[in-house]
Order: sequence, then C-alpha cells, then structure tokens
Amino acid sequence: MFGVGIYINTDTVITRIIESTLMTSLKPGNVTGLFGARRTGKTILMESIRKKLSTQKVLHVQGENLDVSEILSSQRLSVLQNFVNGYDFLFVDEAQKIRNIGLNLKLIVDSIPGISVFVTGSSAFDLRGNIGEPLTGRSTFYNLYPFALGELEEDFLTSKENLEKKLIFGLYPQVVNAINDEERIKVLESIRDGYLLRDILELDNLKDSIFIINLLRLLAFQIGQDVSLAELAANLRVSRKTVERYLELLEKSFILFSTRGFSRNLRKEFSKSPRYYFWDNGIRNSVISNFGRLAVRDDTGRLWENFCISERMKINHYNQRSVNCYFWRTYDQKEIDLIEESNGQLSAFEFKWSVNKGKVPKDFIDNYPGSTFAVINPETYLPFIKRKERM
Repeated sequence: MFGVGIYINTDTVITRIIESTLMTSLKPGNVTGLFGARRTGKTILMESIRKKLSTQKVLHVQGENLDVSEILSSQRLSVLQNFVNGYDFLFVDEAQKIRNIGLNLKLIVDSIPGISVFVTGSSAFDLRGNIGEPLTGRSTFYNLYPFALGELEEDFLTSKENLEKKLIFGLYPQVVNAINDEERIKVLESIRDGYLLRDILELDNLKDSIFIINLLRLLAFQIGQDVSLAELAANLRVSRKTVERYLELLEKSFILFSTRGFSRNLRKEFSKSPRYYFWDNGIRNSVISNFGRLAVRDDTGRLWENFCISERMKINHYNQRSVNCYFWRTYDQKEIDLIEESNGQLSAFEFKWSVNKGKVPKDFIDNYPGSTFAVINPETYLPFIKRKERM
C-alpha cells in the first residue's frame, strides 16, 4: 500500500465546477435537477448554494421526510401553495423518494409565480424521467460525478505525485478526504455494497447482487476492448436481453458509461460492439478487489485509459460541451481510443501510460483529413482533463 499520504488538505473546501452553472440555472418558474450516484456530494453542493442565497428565502427540505413527502405528493394546489408561501426557492434533496414528484413540481412552477425549484436525486430511480415529462421546457438537468481532477486545484508537481493513488483509489469525495489507504478501501467497499448496488437492486425490485458484481467484474477486465453482449450472456448463463437490461441500469446509476465505434461506412471500420468504462477507478478496483500498486499490476494501461476518458467526460459535461464520443477501430486491428466529434470537427486521442510517442493510423488521417490527433500520457494529460473554460 501507499502508506499514509493524502490527496488534499481536508480543511479545504472544494468548489465544484458545476456550481456556478447551477446558480445561473435557478430562475423563477424553472426546475433545476442535479443527478448522480450516491456519495458524490450532491447534498453538500446543494447546501453550498443555499448559503450563497442567504439574502433570499430558501425552503430546504429532505425527500426522505415523510411529512415533506406527503405534502409534495399531494397534487393539491392549496397544500403546495401553503407549503412554499413566502419563499423564493424550494430545495428538495433526495427528491426521488417522493411519489409523483414531477407532477407536483409542475403545479408549483405553473401556479406559484416567482419561485425557483432545485432538486437532487439518485439517477437509479430515473428521477430525470419522472420530472422531465411533466416539465418539458420548464426544467434543466445536470449530472454530478466524483471529483474531477480540475476541482482539486493541484499544481503540476502535486498532481504528478498523487497520480498513482488516483488511478487506484479514484476520486469519490470520501476517498479523497480519507487519511490512509486502509480507510480509502473501506470507503470504496462501503460505497460499492451499501449505495451503488442497493440503488440498482431497488430500481426494478431486483435481488441478485452477485450477478451484478460478476457482470461488473467481466467488464472491469475489458476496459478499452470491444464488449460482446452475447459473450457476456454466455459467461453469465443468462439471456442477452438480461445483460442489456442490467447494463442500462448500470449506466443510469452512474457506475458505467459506454462509447460506440465511429464509422462513416468505410469498408474496414468496425462499429458494432460497445466499450464500457467506469465513472471511477476506485469503484472499478473495488469490484475486482485489487488495490495493489502499479508496479505489481498488469492492468496499468486499462486504468490509465479509464481515468483519462472518465475525467474528460466529466469536464465536457461541466463545461456544457456538445460532444459525441466514440472509439475507432478497423477490421485489420488499427484503432484509436477516443474520437470526439464536435461541430463537424474530429479530435482523436490515444492514451499511453508510457511517454513514447504514439502514431496516428494512416487510414484515419487519409479518410478524415483536417482531424487532429494527440497522445495523452502522464506528461501531457493535465491540459486534456483540467480545462475549465467552455470550449
């Protein structure tokens, strides 16, 4: 293990990149939703925003409170009016606990002038859909992930010194603030077993947590590789449809995300099978129960690719960049790890743990002139994943 060591000064308040965007989104007659996995800091962020609105009247409630839940599920305008009367803002934490929350929020913003609503929720309950359908045109949704590296405000030397720990333990807030490796492992195991799996099981009244772990283990060993759903189904002895359903739940729960193959119908391009990544390296390593140092691992390249792509995805979302993300591979085994398509421009990235220069495949340059290519290694990664301005 790494010994004691810490990522940051735990007395430092870490400002989330998306906070200013959320503040701007809080407008009268609008519902702002913040979604993400448990333990990513949604409640703390909501409280931070509430404090910044100290000169205005904010009603801050918990969806888990039965009295609150009864009122906000009533669909009775008089009850809702009495509840929010005199307030400028309604903040509802854990809103997924409230039945018919979307319909009731629509009643509030449609019928009570001047109030702005901010809700948080675990994505595992598909709160986005429950709120979004009744509030089309009156709602704005954002996601919150484990810390992005750019939020830690580390200088180059500190980032370099802590890089190995981040590849192994990830960036969940409690992990970042843990005082030693033993505590980090306990936190990750608690998040894995007590929060993430529970949310998935509750979503469809599922009961087979062992199946979920086995599926995640298979995917953990296939980072950066095309994933055959038929092969997963065969290994797990279930139907392909079952695998597809669980993969959908794992993505909705912010445990996994996927990329698809990029193709413009060139004969040699392969685009059928997806690739899956974990939103957090620490969760990935907790699934396979391996927190060993890089020197004794055979999966450093996979950890590096997962880390770089997940960090890039976070910063793209926080900067509200409209980007389509793919991988590129041909049938004769030429490939590129990440292709970003934005406003017709293609940007290609290859992730290498070694600092040796990578070479862009000639087929890609020939077929997509004007595209850019960069190798992301430990000497070049910071500008790639710490950029804060909107691009």
